[in-house]
Amino acid sequence: MKATINIDPGPEFSAYVIWDGTRILGKGKVHNDILLKIILDWDAEVIPLVIEQVRSYGMAVGATVFDTVFWTGRFCQAWRGDFYQVPRLKVKQHLCHSSRAKDSNIIQALVDRFAYGQRNRGKGTKKEPSFFYGFKSDIWQAFALSVYWYDQNST
Repeated sequence: MKATINIDPGPEFSAYVIWDGTRILGKGKVHNDILLKIILDWDAEVIPLVIEQVRSYGMAVGATVFDTVFWTGRFCQAWRGDFYQVPRLKVKQHLCHSSRAKDSNIIQALVDRFAYGQRNRGKGTKKEPSFFYGFKSDIWQAFALSVYWYDQNST
């Protein structure tokens, strides 16, 4: 399967992971303006964009949610190829088999799958980086989206 660019959007900063099912080709948490430029630099004809879809589950939301939706739209519009939105609930159920999973549960599921038994949650050190080296905050969630997409669409 070809690589995908996967985004966990936010109101001001968003996390992204570019993954081909084996290797992480790029990752980071950057200001949305910078991510927009990263998106424009990638060859959208070759790889799809997968972005976490904001969903309402009946709770009141604030301005940051609407800002996140705005940026999701900008990212999708800037992408010149296929893009897909995936609700977070599907990722939770896929990786943790529970809709009640929290970020820590998702991270543990990823560590168990890709870095089982490794110290420091598979991050390693600067001198000896491991699979999850450089992962922090929302990068984990962007990678979880990558894994979900790959598992559902690889043949």
